[in-house]
Amino acid sequence: MMVKFYYPNGDWCYRAIQTVHAVFHDPDGKLIARTEKGDRSGYYEIEISEFELIGPGERHK
Repeated sequence: MMVKFYYPNGDWCYRAIQTVHAVFHDPDGKLIARTEKGDRSGYYEIEISEFELIGPGERHK
């Protein structure tokens, strides 16, 4: 399973679901994703505009 994050500027990225710790609204109402750093030394938070879950075998064009 993958998570596709959409950034406020229109860009997007894919993350493996096991690296996503949380998705929440901060006190200002922004949608935030907390994900694991690539070196597994902790987490970082990014602002996103939306996200979608993509299951095995799903194809998007």
